[in-house]
Amino acid sequence: MRLPRIALTMGDPAGIGPEIAVRLARAVDAGKTSPAEILLYGAPNVIDEAVRRFTPGFCPRIVSCSDLKFSQIHPGKLDARCGLAALECFRTATLDAIAGKVDAIVTCPINKAAVNLAGIPFTGHTELLASLCGVRDFVMMQSAGDLRVVFATTHIALAQVPSAVTFDRIVTVTHLLRDAIVAEGIAHPKIAIAALNPHAGENGNMGREDEDVVKPAVRALAHEGMLIQGPFPPDTLFIESIRTQFDGIVSMYHDQGHIPFKMLAFDRGVNSTLGLPVIRTSVDHGTAFEIAWKGAASVGSLTAAFELARKRAVSRIANA
Repeated sequence: MRLPRIALTMGDPAGIGPEIAVRLARAVDAGKTSPAEILLYGAPNVIDEAVRRFTPGFCPRIVSCSDLKFSQIHPGKLDARCGLAALECFRTATLDAIAGKVDAIVTCPINKAAVNLAGIPFTGHTELLASLCGVRDFVMMQSAGDLRVVFATTHIALAQVPSAVTFDRIVTVTHLLRDAIVAEGIAHPKIAIAALNPHAGENGNMGREDEDVVKPAVRALAHEGMLIQGPFPPDTLFIESIRTQFDGIVSMYHDQGHIPFKMLAFDRGVNSTLGLPVIRTSVDHGTAFEIAWKGAASVGSLTAAFELARKRAVSRIANA
C-alpha cells in the first residue's frame, strides 16, 4: 500500500506555524514518526527561512501558495498580508484534497484577526473547509486519546447559541461523533450530552432549553439504540470520574467544551472536522505570537494532528 500524502499548511507566517511545520516535516522525513509523504504548503521564502533557523540542511517538498517574503513580515505582529498568505495556503490545500491530489490536510494555526484585517470575513478553518466542500452538516471535534469533544455550535456569539442549539443539530452532531468513534474501532461508543444551562436548567427554572430541546434529542437518540446519557451539568461533566465513563462528549457551545478540554490536553489536543469528504486535522492552539520565530514552540499538538490524519488516511486508502 502506498504512503499517505499529507498536505501540511504553514499557518500564519508571523506566528509559530512555519517553525512547527518544518520541524514536523523533518521528523517525518527522518522516520521519527509514522511514515507518510509530506507536502508543505506555504510561501517558499518564508519556509526557507524557517528551515535555515530551525531545521538546517533539511529540504522539504514545498507547494508554493504565496510569494510573501520573510523580510515583509514582522514576527509576532498582526498583519493582513500574513492573513492572506495563510488563507491561500489552506484554500490551495483544500482544493487539492478535494481533487484527490493529497489524502489529508494538517493545518498550522491561522490568526482570524489577520484574515479579517485583509477585508475577508473569516470565522475559522472549519467553516471555510465546509463551504469549499459544499457540506452543511459538519462538526468540529477536539480529541486527545480517549477524550473526544464535539460542539453543537462553534464560532458564533454567545447570545446566538440558544436559538442555534436545535433538536436536529444535536441529533446531527451526535451521529457524526458516534460515526467517528466507531471508525476508530469502538463498536458501541458511550456518549454524554452536556446541558446548555447551569444545573441542566433545574427542571426549567434556569431556562427551558434543556427541557424542551436537549432532553427530547437525547431520548430520540437513545430510542435509536445509541448508548447515550444526559444532559449533564457542564460544570461537573469533565471531572475524571464522569468523563472517563464515556467515549465522546457533545458540548453545546465553544467555550463550554474548549476550556475544560484545553485544561486537560492543551499540548496534545487535535482539532478535526467531521462530516466532510476530505480529512482535516489541526493543532489545538493558536499562533502564539509571543514566542514566534524564537525556537520555543512545542510541536506536540501538530505531531498528534499529523498522526490522527495519517491514521484516517491509511484507513481510507485501504478501503478504497
